[in-house]
Amino acid sequence: MEPEPVTLTTPRLVLRPLDPQDADAVYTAAQDPDIQRWTTIPSPYLPEHARSFTELLAPEGWASGSMFTFGVFLPDGALTGVLSLTMSSPGTAEVGFWAAKEHRGHGYTTEATLTAARWAFTTLPVDRVEWRAEIGNTASRAVAENAGFTLEGTLRSAIANKGVRRDCWLASLLPSDLGLPSTAPYVPAPSNPSGASGGTAGPSGASGGTADPSGASGGTADPSGV
Repeated sequence: MEPEPVTLTTPRLVLRPLDPQDADAVYTAAQDPDIQRWTTIPSPYLPEHARSFTELLAPEGWASGSMFTFGVFLPDGALTGVLSLTMSSPGTAEVGFWAAKEHRGHGYTTEATLTAARWAFTTLPVDRVEWRAEIGNTASRAVAENAGFTLEGTLRSAIANKGVRRDCWLASLLPSDLGLPSTAPYVPAPSNPSGASGGTAGPSGASGGTADPSGASGGTADPSGV
């Protein structure tokens, strides 16, 4: 049974499912060139895109349990941004977000990300929240770092944005990072395994992984969401 749409609150924010009345606010915020450059929303972003998102895509995501989208609002009703948790694989959700230009720099997106992650870890069968953002989306990366995500590496050609494939950073947040239990046991690898290389090594000792030590959001993060 899929979770019912829920409203989450913090001392500063209200996270609630979008509804058709939010279409104008979403459309206005999405006119920002930075949001259109760094996220996978259509460009140009038209009023019908906002209506489709708020009236169809977001509600259908909740109904199917495939994507949980929250509008991030101030108590007075002003839209500061949008955040989604997309079920990317069993036990894993990918977070994506953008922040309205006039509300950046206040830590709202970091606060919303942590609030949504706690909800996911305690409500959904989720033991890992991933963040991805195109290389260069440094403000989205700052949100992930400020929220306590662990940077895991770089994935080649892992984001498709407006017909172009690009490399992206990858990071993750686990329940234990927030002092919460996992739904399944987790046994971390030793920090210094003897003679082991990362990934799936062949007989020559070469790693089959794609990550390196470098490290907004699930391909949907905007660069100024801090």
